[in-house]
Amino acid sequence: MTDETQGDSGPELAAIVAGGTVDVHDFPKPGILFKDLMPLFADGPAFRRVVDGIIEHHGVASFDVVAGVEARGFVVAAAIAYAAGVGVVPVRKAGKLPREVLSATYELEYGEATLEVHRDAFFAGQRVLVVDDVLATGGTAAATLDLVEQAGGVIAGFSVLMELAFLKGRERLGSRTVHALLTV
Repeated sequence: MTDETQGDSGPELAAIVAGGTVDVHDFPKPGILFKDLMPLFADGPAFRRVVDGIIEHHGVASFDVVAGVEARGFVVAAAIAYAAGVGVVPVRKAGKLPREVLSATYELEYGEATLEVHRDAFFAGQRVLVVDDVLATGGTAAATLDLVEQAGGVIAGFSVLMELAFLKGRERLGSRTVHALLTV
């Protein structure tokens, strides 16, 4: 097994994610190596296998709703929610939601950002599967998980397609469990 095929759900899913990823140098800023997952999303059978793999890992009965982080997390969250027959909640960048929101500002590897979720996005005790495309420094993940809990949800799981282990995002999440299909 090579570094490109390591992941929490085994080498098959890790290889699918790796095969659907294109490295883009100096995006969005010089010195950043962006992991573009759009080719994975465009490949129907591969994308289906990834979505099914996340559902298989968590078990469809373990969550009531899926929360996806802007923007590529929306793609993954919507597909999982549809396949599982549950709802989907977007976690948005600041200023994009029309009603009363909860907000969290955090640092990322190339700046600062704020995420928001509607204050009434979840009912008390609702089990929420949180998904995103990439776990980097953990700032986005930590902010999202905190927002879900502030809004009344209970974290049922957290999955990403790819984890950039060298940025140590898992460490920032403390005791929270991370499920990454590919770890690089």
